[in-house]
Amino acid sequence: MLLLLNFGGLFGQNMTPAIIVSVETMLERWKGQEGKEIEVYNEFRLLTSEVISRTAFGSNYLEGEKIFAMLNKLTILVSRNISKTKIPFINKLWKSVEMLESEKLEKGIQDYVMEMIKKREDKVVSGEADSFGNDFLGLLVNAYNDLDDKNRVSLEDLVGECKTIYFAGQETVNSLLAWIVLHLAIHGDWQEKARREVIDIFGNQNPHLQGIAKLKIMTMIINETLRLYGPSNGLPRTVAREVQLGKLLLPANIDILPLNIGLHRDPHLWGDDVHLFKPERFAEGIAKATNYTAAAFFPFGLGPRSCVGMTLATIETKIALSMILQRYTITISPAYVHSPIPILTIRPRHGIQIILEPLHSC
Repeated sequence: MLLLLNFGGLFGQNMTPAIIVSVETMLERWKGQEGKEIEVYNEFRLLTSEVISRTAFGSNYLEGEKIFAMLNKLTILVSRNISKTKIPFINKLWKSVEMLESEKLEKGIQDYVMEMIKKREDKVVSGEADSFGNDFLGLLVNAYNDLDDKNRVSLEDLVGECKTIYFAGQETVNSLLAWIVLHLAIHGDWQEKARREVIDIFGNQNPHLQGIAKLKIMTMIINETLRLYGPSNGLPRTVAREVQLGKLLLPANIDILPLNIGLHRDPHLWGDDVHLFKPERFAEGIAKATNYTAAAFFPFGLGPRSCVGMTLATIETKIALSMILQRYTITISPAYVHSPIPILTIRPRHGIQIILEPLHSC
C-alpha cells in the first residue's frame, strides 16, 4: 500500500506528458475514422493500457499486452465465481476447470512480473543503469531488494501490487471514459458546456496541471458519471469481529459486499430524478450534493481505504476528455445498445458506438 501511495505522489509531478503522448497516439489513429462509427470502449482500453504501461512500468502497451490479456481473463473468472461458496477441504481434493485456469493465469502473471524485474536487476548489475528506475516498477524492485527485512516486500506482495496497479490503472479509467463519452454524446448541451470550458482554459494547447485543476464543469460531469456508472458496483469486505450493522448482527469472519450502486441511486438521498444524468447536482461540490452524507457517494471507496489511484484516474480522464473535445463533436451511433454488465467494473456489454465529427477549427 505504501508503494501505491508513493506512486500516487509521483503522478502529478511527471506523468502528464506521458498521458498526453498516449492520447495523441489515439487521436492520430482516429483521423481516418472521422464521420464513421467508432467503438470507444475498446479504444479507451488501448489508451489506458498504454498510459499505465508508460507511467508505471516504463514500457508500452505492446510489451504489457500479455499481462493485460491474462488479467482480463482472470477478472472474468473471478467475477463469475465471486458469489460461489467455497469449501476448503473439498477444494483441496477437487478443483473445477475454472479454478485450474485461474491458477494457471496467476502463475503466468507472476512469471511475467518476475521477467520484468529481472530485466531491471540485470541492467543495474551490468552497469547499464545506476538505479532500478523512479517509476512504480522501480519502487517495487527497490523494495524487493531492500537489505532491511522490515522494509523488504515479499514476492507475493510484489506481484499483488503489480496486478493492482495494472488493473486499477487500466480498467477503471477505461470504463469511466467510455460512460462519460456516452453521456456527452446523448446530452449535447453538457458536451458544449464542457468544450467551452476546455477551450477557455487551454485554447488549442495541450492540457496542463494548473488548468486541469480549474475544470469545474468537467468535474461535475465526471462525478455524475461516477454516481451512475462507478468503477465498481460494490466493495468486498471481511468482517473481522462481530458487529451490529443497523438491524443486522454480522458474525466475525464472513465476507460481505456493500453495494455502493444502491446508495448512489437511492432516491431518498438524491431525489426522484436519481436515475437521470444531471451534473448540476455537483455544482457546489460533493459535500453539498450529498447533503453532507459522506457515505452517499464513494465511487473510489471511503476513508482510509479510498483508492490511492483516484488522482491518477481523475487527471488522466480530464486530459483525455479535454483533448477529444478540442477536436471533435460526439454523437451516439444508431447501432448502440445499452446493456451495462458488472465484471468487477461496470462494462458496456456491446461496447459504446459513437460518431466523431471534426470541429471547424481543427
